[in-house]
Order: sequence, then structure tokens, then C-alpha cells
Amino acid sequence: MALKILFIGDVVGSPGRKIVSQVLPRLIPRWGLGLVVCNAENAAGGSGLTLRCFEELAEAGVDVMTMGDHVYRKDEIFQIFERSDTVVRPANFPTESPGAELALVQARDGTLVAVFTLLGRTYMKPVDSPFTAADRLLERIGGTARVILVDIHAEATSDKQLLGRYLDGRVTAVLGTHTHVATADEQILKQGTAFQCDVGMTGPHDSIIGRRYDRVLSATLSHVPCFFDVATGDPRLNGALVTADPQTGRALSIRRVSISQQDAQKMLTNSADSPGPDAPSEPLRG
Repeated sequence: MALKILFIGDVVGSPGRKIVSQVLPRLIPRWGLGLVVCNAENAAGGSGLTLRCFEELAEAGVDVMTMGDHVYRKDEIFQIFERSDTVVRPANFPTESPGAELALVQARDGTLVAVFTLLGRTYMKPVDSPFTAADRLLERIGGTARVILVDIHAEATSDKQLLGRYLDGRVTAVLGTHTHVATADEQILKQGTAFQCDVGMTGPHDSIIGRRYDRVLSATLSHVPCFFDVATGDPRLNGALVTADPQTGRALSIRRVSISQQDAQKMLTNSADSPGPDAPSEPLRG
């Protein structure tokens, strides 16, 4: 039976965590999700991850959390690393960097899944090569897990596209985060790897990538710095739904996911037997 993996894009602040908590416990049984992964590096006030936010997402049903360039913004991340091996920091950080670089977890059907995250290098702080780090982790995984999901946390679409092609046929999915804007290029690459440049943001979309636009506009026009508060309007859960063959690790389909607050309210008010938002019904194949 095919394995369904939901990858949730950058969760931003309280609005992002809230819609995950509202929607995910209902999506897991309705869509038959075997594994849920989310990028959680902006979950606490828009930057970093605290213990409370980690517990909130885990309780909602998130199995693995990937981090990015803001991984160490909150000191509580070190407590989280001590408590859990399912929160991963970028694998192309130095080996001395705290935190796990690889998560090996069992999906709900017993399939072993490997998850890791990499940072891009264009317009970002200097890090080691994501290509070399990916090779090293794939060698470490060996034949332990056939289903492998990679979060590429990068600014440049070219960085993401290159990594997708580089890993095509060697991993199940290469899915982008960091820009907070969903791209319309979801596809199955030639050798069977699902790819999307960016799966989008889970949080307030009446914003500038999650922040109050009045604050961002004021700082842009005046050059006077101010705190960029997390916005609140139009929360949505964005991500990608990947269906994979557990035996080969090849992706069978990929679909963009976008669930609005209105969709979430319907799920909360409908009975448990009602379908709620439908799972993407026409899988996109290569």
C-alpha cells in the first residue's frame, strides 16, 4: 500500500500553530496520512522553536520537525534536542553544531522513513555544501530506509532545482521551504523524486511572509528599524502531499495543499464522519 506523507511548510507564530492544531488531527485519519513532517523554525513568535511550541505541534500529530537558519534563535532548542531525536537541524552545518542532522522514524504503517534538511548557499549565511552533506547522509542511511524526505531551506530557486536534480532517483522527495511563498512547480522528476521549489507558509497570509505589512512598509519607507510583529489575518495551512511506494522509495504523486481558516472551521463544526476538505484527488505524476 502506498505511503502518504504530508509536508507542512514553514509554521509561523501562533496563527500557524493554531491552524495546524485545528486541522491536522482531523486530516490524519481522513487522508490516511502515514507521516507528517513540518518546518518549525519560525513556530515561536516567528523565529525559532520553544519547548511549548514543540509540544503543541507534536500533540497535533507532527512526527518530524525540520529547522533552518533560525534553528538556534531560542535557547530552549537545546532542551528540545535533548528530549527528542525527531527535530533536525541543517545537515550542512558544522559537525560541532548541536542537534540531530537526521531523523529515522516509523510511519504509521511501520515503514521506516529518513528525514533531513539542508540550507542553500545563495543569499544566505555561509554553510558547507548541501550536495556533499546529502551524499554523506545517504551513505549513512544506506539501505536502512528507502523512503527519504529532504527539506531544502533556501532563498534561490536555482539552488533548490539543482539539488532536486542531483538527488533525483536517490530520495523520495526534495521539498523547498524558507521563502514562505508556494510555487506552482510541483512535479515528479525523471527518476521518481517528488519536487517543489517551495511548499509555502503555514501562518497568516494577510502579511509580508508572516509579518505585519504596516511594520515592514514603515521600516522600508523610513529606514527606521522596528520590530516585525507576526501578523494574524488569513491563516492558512500550506504544504505538499506526497504519495510514495514504500518498497522502492519512488514518489507516485505530489499535490500542493492549501487549507484556509474557513476550511478549518468547517472541519471543526462538521461531525467526525464528514469528509472535510478533500484530499487532492488527481495525483500529479511524472
